[in-house]
Amino acid sequence: MNQLPFIPNQLYNRRSDIHARFGGGWQGGISPSANFPYIFIFSGQTGEQHGYQDGWDNPDVFSYTGEGQIGDMKFVRGNLALRDHKQNGKRVFLFEAEGRGLVKFMGEMEVFDVDYFEAMDSNGALRTGIKFFFKRKGSYLPIKPESLNLVQEVDPPQYLPAFKPPNETERKGLVTSRVGQGAYRKRILHRWEYKCAVTGFEKLEVLIASHILPWTESTNEERLDLHNGILLSPAYDALFDRHMITFENSGKIILSDSIQPEAYKKVGVTGFETIKNLSAYNHIYLDKHRLRFNEKH
Repeated sequence: MNQLPFIPNQLYNRRSDIHARFGGGWQGGISPSANFPYIFIFSGQTGEQHGYQDGWDNPDVFSYTGEGQIGDMKFVRGNLALRDHKQNGKRVFLFEAEGRGLVKFMGEMEVFDVDYFEAMDSNGALRTGIKFFFKRKGSYLPIKPESLNLVQEVDPPQYLPAFKPPNETERKGLVTSRVGQGAYRKRILHRWEYKCAVTGFEKLEVLIASHILPWTESTNEERLDLHNGILLSPAYDALFDRHMITFENSGKIILSDSIQPEAYKKVGVTGFETIKNLSAYNHIYLDKHRLRFNEKH
């Protein structure tokens, strides 16, 4: 294995420690080196104003937004270099901004998958963005990229084949039709590590990537918020979507009194289920889901 030129979790001055030594532009988020087979990528909160939404979907998968502040993103320059980095023999190094010109080295990454998503550009216009899914170099994921397209979603189902951006008519109808949500759906898959959040069931073609706070009740930001998503087996999804079950912030299931316990058991719901890896951010959406649950019951 090639030796890393940086130490994981160590801080570096972007200009003097990285670009002065290895080249590459010091302002952009994607910075290929002309002198070394390296591509440096940088992530930070400042990118959110341009519609960039990056983050660790699970300990081994980092979703990264392509470059381009105005209009639809395209596979040119840095985006093209990232997409083709393996076949071109380029190594990708991820850094996260710490402020004052310092960045933390997070590790060597490699492209696992690429898809499209919808976001606002710097001018507030709706546009098609590119989402790269990187995995840590040397890590093992128990799935193949093509299997991520098997996962279903609800309210209502839509599917956009990879690498096919929506046309103008589709883009105008995005708010109601949800065209272009492939990248978000995949983030939910990675977040819940490819299994039902409740049961651990792993058959991707029957699992449903859904919103905790329904799409129709969410803001544009909430619709694309990773923490507003959950991956469920069909029976649990149907009950959760209709507020016949909900969950405490501890993860413990809550059953509606409107259904008899024996009826729940017929669809495999015992009342003892628990979601084990909810985040504090998930709690924000679960609070709203329980509110609706209590209003109905």
